[in-house]
Amino acid sequence: MNEHLQSLIKWIQDEHLDIAYISNPTDINYFSGFYQEPEERVTGLFVFPDQDPFLFTPALSIQEVKRGNWPYDVFGYLDHEDPFALIAKHIKDRKPTALRWGIEKDDLPVFRFEAIMSQFPDATFPADASRYVERAKLIKSPDEIALLEAAGREADMAFTAGFNALKSGITEQAVVAEIEYSLMKKGVMEMSFDTIVQAGKNAANPHGGPEKNQITPGEMVLFDLGTVHEGYISDATRTVAFGKIDDKQKEIHDVCLEANLAAMAAARPGVTAAELDKIARDIITKAGYGEYFNHRLGHGIGTSTHEFPSIMEGNDLVLQPGMCFSIEPGIYIPGFAGVRIEDCVHITADGNEPFTHTTKELQTFTD
Repeated sequence: MNEHLQSLIKWIQDEHLDIAYISNPTDINYFSGFYQEPEERVTGLFVFPDQDPFLFTPALSIQEVKRGNWPYDVFGYLDHEDPFALIAKHIKDRKPTALRWGIEKDDLPVFRFEAIMSQFPDATFPADASRYVERAKLIKSPDEIALLEAAGREADMAFTAGFNALKSGITEQAVVAEIEYSLMKKGVMEMSFDTIVQAGKNAANPHGGPEKNQITPGEMVLFDLGTVHEGYISDATRTVAFGKIDDKQKEIHDVCLEANLAAMAAARPGVTAAELDKIARDIITKAGYGEYFNHRLGHGIGTSTHEFPSIMEGNDLVLQPGMCFSIEPGIYIPGFAGVRIEDCVHITADGNEPFTHTTKELQTFTD
């Protein structure tokens, strides 16, 4: 039994639960090694304090589970069958009276919760497995950090491909295609999120994406990307110049870089998440761009792109070795330009190490 599953069972025992239902696909993978893309069909991991766990999947996924390393039962269902009626049967075979449940309250849709209630009308739900899972994932093992480092190397490859694709008239979407095709040719088949390439004023939308507009000289181009490596992900951002840019554009890049480097230098055990956010934010605010830095400094990273903790004002969580998160200050001036510079790091005994190593100094590319 893997250490993640052992830890979950201990939590179930400590909480005096009869069962935990893990419903988030990424979390199912974390505990079982099996990943199913989110879909309308039901996939779940059911774990008990004193009985073997089981996976429940669509029938068409059973052979995939068996090809993996899952050593326990896997049960399936056909599309015309009631999955929760079958789940209830398998649960009652192990635990005839399953009254106290732990569920992922951040993830479980209402209609599936109601389906559980219809099968177990006397059940109670005193424990939130979402809060347990986020804490369980907080400190990464050396093996997990090695996988994150591998994903980081793939992100560095992606930056190189993207920078090499820049030329006058190419669209943001075409650059994305060049990045992802280049990675696929090297065997990297999955991005951790939709690759972002934004040029000029389009980059001033921090939640935007690549469009059909053409990249022209005199613009800055923002690249935000990452890959999935054996279930662990990378996430990094660089902003570069295409052709000669003006002094204002260079200034916001310089300020953003100063904020990133200052936070990177300060990230170590004993510093709080809020203190780290403040270090970067104060630099941007002092330079006159505080209103244009409109998101937290960072987020946790691991088997999903955004994990606990948030590196932000009000979070007094003390950083510890093994924590992994992003440091990504940004400046977004509507109608003008946007800059974000991001690395994900892991906290070491006396500092931190980044997972990506592409230079953050302002690079200029031309045709």
